[in-house]
Amino acid sequence: MGPINWVAIGVAAIVAGLLAFPWYGLMRAARSPSPVRLLALVFPAWMIGHNFARVGAETLAAKPWLYWMMSGGFALFIAIPAGAALYGRHGIAAREAAADAGYLFAAFMAMGTVFWAMA
Repeated sequence: MGPINWVAIGVAAIVAGLLAFPWYGLMRAARSPSPVRLLALVFPAWMIGHNFARVGAETLAAKPWLYWMMSGGFALFIAIPAGAALYGRHGIAAREAAADAGYLFAAFMAMGTVFWAMA
């Protein structure tokens, strides 16, 4: 396992969190997440950063698409389905759920871009 890029983890979480404000404005969502709750994005950034360290710098340099494939995969196959499974309990409108799902995908792809840029 290679070294974990802690700075990239912090930057990725910040970039993903800042993306929420224009995203939810464009989606005309009822409201965006509170800034304090966006701090939770450090956990998926940490997990993604750990996974990139496990893959290793040499592999990522040879296959840079893995940054987006892995980040987007977490969103598409873990975060978004988990949200969809839980939203039904709370009666959240489909439009709001779609705005959240789109945000999660965009935020995770932004995290992958940060890790790629800071490699």
